This record gives sequence, structure tokens and C-alpha cells, in this order.
Amino acid sequence: MKKILISALFMLMAGWSVAAVHDEDGSRLWLRFDNASTSASVSGVKGTAMTELQTYWQGGPVVLKKQKGMAQDGYTITSQGGKTVIAAANDNGLLYGAYHLLRLQQTGQSCANLNIKEQPAYDLRILNHWDNPNGTVERGFAGKSIFVNPDVNRMKMYGRANASIGINGTVLNNVNASPMALSAEQLQNAKFVADQLRPYGIRVYLSINFASPIKLGGLKTADPLNADVVRWWKDKVNEIYRLIPDFGGFLVKANSEGEPGPQDFGRTHADGANMLADVLRPHNGIVMWRAFVYAPQSPDRANQASLEFMPLDGQFRDNVIIQIKNGPVDFQPREPYSPLFTSMKKTQMMVEFQITQEYLGAANHLVYLAPTWKEFFSFVKPNSLRAMAGVANIGDDVNWCGHHFAQSNWYAFGRLAWNPALTSEQIADEWLAQTFDNAQCTMHNAQSAGTTEHCALKQVMLDSREACVSYMMPLGIHHIFAGIHHYGPEPWYAPRGVRADWTPPYYHRADSIGLGFDRTTAGSGNVKQYPEELCNLYNDINTCPENLLAWFHHVPWDHRMKSGRIFWDELCHKYDDGVHQARHFLAVWDAMQPYVDQQRFNEVQHKLRIQARDAEWWRDACLLYFQQFSKRPIPQDVEHPVHNLDEMMKFRIHIGMYVNPECGYTK
Repeated sequence: MKKILISALFMLMAGWSVAAVHDEDGSRLWLRFDNASTSASVSGVKGTAMTELQTYWQGGPVVLKKQKGMAQDGYTITSQGGKTVIAAANDNGLLYGAYHLLRLQQTGQSCANLNIKEQPAYDLRILNHWDNPNGTVERGFAGKSIFVNPDVNRMKMYGRANASIGINGTVLNNVNASPMALSAEQLQNAKFVADQLRPYGIRVYLSINFASPIKLGGLKTADPLNADVVRWWKDKVNEIYRLIPDFGGFLVKANSEGEPGPQDFGRTHADGANMLADVLRPHNGIVMWRAFVYAPQSPDRANQASLEFMPLDGQFRDNVIIQIKNGPVDFQPREPYSPLFTSMKKTQMMVEFQITQEYLGAANHLVYLAPTWKEFFSFVKPNSLRAMAGVANIGDDVNWCGHHFAQSNWYAFGRLAWNPALTSEQIADEWLAQTFDNAQCTMHNAQSAGTTEHCALKQVMLDSREACVSYMMPLGIHHIFAGIHHYGPEPWYAPRGVRADWTPPYYHRADSIGLGFDRTTAGSGNVKQYPEELCNLYNDINTCPENLLAWFHHVPWDHRMKSGRIFWDELCHKYDDGVHQARHFLAVWDAMQPYVDQQRFNEVQHKLRIQARDAEWWRDACLLYFQQFSKRPIPQDVEHPVHNLDEMMKFRIHIGMYVNPECGYTK
């Protein structure tokens, strides 16, 4: 606590104001611009870029100009003869340049002597919304859909927020798509949204149900090689483009988790994707075909995507992009990368990240995800991808994301989609500086003049993902969440009649010998899907990175770890470390009270208290459960559980509350 208070003192010395701060509700996100005190002098190309600068730019004259020969959506910002000149090949580039200039202003950086040249790493930078026609959001923790009965002002703010970080596409509906997404009524709604977002350079896309020709069109089949089916899709696509001339295309989840697909008719993923690509091609539309597929009979779900898609490598049209989750199972707090990214050589690919925290504490836990995505890019070269997609964490809550710090993940996704070389630290600095007053996250160490150190709050963000892994599933453990929701721990969940790969024991495989899924060459063989160097690394229990140990190995309880501890003791310490980190995050935030408006302070504090208690719940439930198999004591230097396992197993949870009916323990 003393260190936290000293950090707070450093912040005061570095310029954090202790003066009264007006309450805020988070609705302005990171765009907390003040209107220009006088009308800014902005000349040149008229459009949204000019409007934003005229409203918010506080500096000298700005000139917007079109310039041929520049990269799509790229821009330059230069200081010329007392003016700031933003040049781009198109309106979108001018808009991104305008927001870059405003970001410099907002973060307190010099706007003199500028010589900036930027262009996006990817042409397609897309949010996937899992929104349903009734307004609910699958894996959404921030209220209802913003696209069902859309509000004009909300759409404008959504467009501004996305444009400010370079996002240029949005999929309006759930990948578990209703056929009604293509009905006349729903297409009119999509047209309205598209009209609102177009000024901000955002194209709309739709998820489709592959069986729509049957369920919506009344045909007897959805076989992609059937002439009547092809004709139906051509007519539907033409109808869409009459309404939305710049429509982006389709996102497709097929033959996965019960969704219909071409395999239902004896065809391949390539057959289905190519048929849709051909009908979209005259309109310059694309197909994003998801590689999230797995079958209940598979001995290892992590192998399934490669088994289905590798034989099709090179068979997809050039306007088909295979959309692959960053890991081979399902957005776990930590996974190795999906081996498809390095094994498919002839097919366009895009990575699908999850911004919404389905497996990381929903909107209750502070988990900054940029380090997760940077970890992925340390294995997968950004230039091997065509695009990036992120499953959005946005709803109609006032603060958009359910947790004020969850906004940082939306922001980080956009910034990394623009430039994957940005560091987690750089993005956190930008977001904090724009979201909280005087929150530039460097400060001078009073005892070491001229040196800088991370501020405590930024360090919380940077440490939060690893802390979450520690108190949930350290050392490569994965998918031990409750079966009905994905919030709390239920490593024991295995009811009769539920397919094995929907239960935690399928993944943790705890027994008297050890813990973990054997994916070595002697096990499921998953390691063989990786390049030879990684295959050899992962296959040997003595060289496998310890943070993935139980992912690739059934680890003996007495396996000696690098710390010198046996695996069981290391597991106990990891869980306990995660709990203490979660408590530390709360203590750091408590010290921020003089520097943050009261509303946001209270709301974040409430969430951090939930997180600290949840961390204890995870630790106690998991250690008590796995102790049944290890038959070993919890080390004395680890905080011991205060509940019994039978008590932990009685908790019934909803997002934001769990209940033990007998003990009356609620949250």
C-alpha cells in the first residue's frame, strides 16, 4: 500500500490535478474532445474530416487535400508555411488523418514541425457484432444491440469512434445467423445503418444462414451447386446492392455447432464459399468464411480446423477470406496460435480476435487484451494476413462496453488492425491519456531524476491479462469454465448426455498421475500441425513453454518446474499469485480517487471488487477440485481456501452474481 501511495504522489508531481473533476458516464469513450473555442480554419476538401476538425481542432490553419499515388486509406500530415496539411488519396484517408491530428492534440503532443506518413496494415479492419434480431447480443455484456431500432445519434458516435481508430467495416448480426437477416424488413434496417455509417468510412456486412434458400426462399435444397440455389443467391445479392451500393459482403459460419453448411449436401467448404463469392464478385463483395469447425466425434477439437481446411488450401476464390480464430479451440485466456496460420500457404486468411470477454470475466473483470493479441503476432507474421476481425464488446449501455476499461479493448483492436507493430504500452498510453484527464502514463521518478517509469494504472492494464490467466487457468490449463455460461469455474462439469468436448474434463483430464491434454506425437498429434521447430519444442515436456505445459502435455504432479517447485506446488502458487494481483489492482484504483471523476471511480471500483472476489472463487474451486487427484497438500506459503469443495460446487452463477442457496453467499 505504501508503494501505491507513493505512486499517487508521483502522479501529483507529474501534473495530475486533484481539483474537483466533473462526473462522467463514459459515453464519450476516448473522444472526450472540447469544442473549438473559435471556428478552426480548415480549408480544402469538404466532408466529415473537415467537420470534425472545424468542431474540435484548437490549433492553427489546416488544409485538406486529395493527392494521387498514395496508399488506400493512407495519409500524410506535414507542417508547411504555418499550416498543417493533411493529404490522402480518398476521403477515408483524410478522415483518418484528421483523427490522428486530433489524437496528438488530445494527448498533449506537439503539433508543430509534423512530418507523418501512415497507411493501414490491412485493407479490411472489421468488427463482428453477434447481435440477434430480438436485440439480444450473444456473449454481449453491455446491454442490447445498437443496430435493432438504431438511434441516429448513437450511430453517429459509433461511426466516429470507429473512424478515430481506423475500423472500416462492421458485421451487423450474429454468426449464428437467422435466415431473417436477409428478409426485406431486415435489409431495410441494414440500409438505414449503412447510410448512417457511410460518412465515417464504414461499410456494412451481414452474417448469413447457409440454409436461407430453404428457410427464407422456400426451396427444397441449399446445395451450392444447384442452379436454383445459385439463382436465389444472385437475386438476393442484387436486392442487397440496390439498397446498399457499397455493401461489403457476407460472413459465414457453416457446419459448426449445428449451423447448416455445404457439407449437409455432400459439398465442401470451398464449394459453399466459392458459390457465394461468384455471386458477390460483380459487386466487388467478399466472403469471410469462418474456420471455427469441430465435430463431436473428434478425439481432439484442436485438430479439427486443420483437418477440414488443409485439404482445400488453394481451392478458394480470390474474394474469399478464411476467418480463423487466433487459437485452435475457442478464445481461451491463453492458447497457442491456430496452426492454420502457418500451414495454409495458398489461401487468404484473416484473424478473428474476441474483444468481448466471453472467457475473461465478461464485463466484470479488467483484462486489457492488447498483450494477448501481441502474443499472437509474435508467432504469426502480420503480413501473412489479409485482414483482422474482432468480435465486438459493444451494446446500448451508456458506457458502451459494460466496463469503462473494456473500452480500451475496442480501442486496442482498432489501433492494432491499423498497425500491428504498435506495442501494448503505446496503445495503453494513448487510451489512458484520452480517456482520463492528465493520464499521460509516464512520470519522473522523484528519486532518480531523468528516468521514467510506468504509472501504476498503466501497469495494472499491462499486467491484467496475465493475472487473469493465473487466477483462472495457469500453466496451459484451458476450457474449465461452467458449461452453461463461460464465466466461473466448473472443472467438475460433466452431466450425462452432454457431448464430451463441451465439458471441462475433456480438456483438463486430471487423474492420479497428473493434469493436462496430451497433444504430443504420442497423444493426439496436435503438435505435428505446427512448423517443425515448434513441434519439437512443444513435444518435449522439458522444453515446452511452461505457460502452455498442460495444453500440450499430461503433466505429472511431481514434474519439476523451472522454479524448482513440483508442478502441483507451482499450480497452487500461480492461482494464489493471480488472487493477490487482482487485489492489488483494486488497491491501485482506490489510490486514484483524487484524480478520477466520482462516477467512473465508483463504477470501476465496484467492478474491481467483483474481480478480486471472483479470483478467490476461481483459486479455491480449482485447487480444491484438483487436489482430489493430486492428493498433495496446498503449500503453507499459499493462502488456503476458506470454503469446502462441496460448497464451491453449489454456487449457481449469472453474469454479475453467483449464489450459494444454502450459505446465502451472493454477489
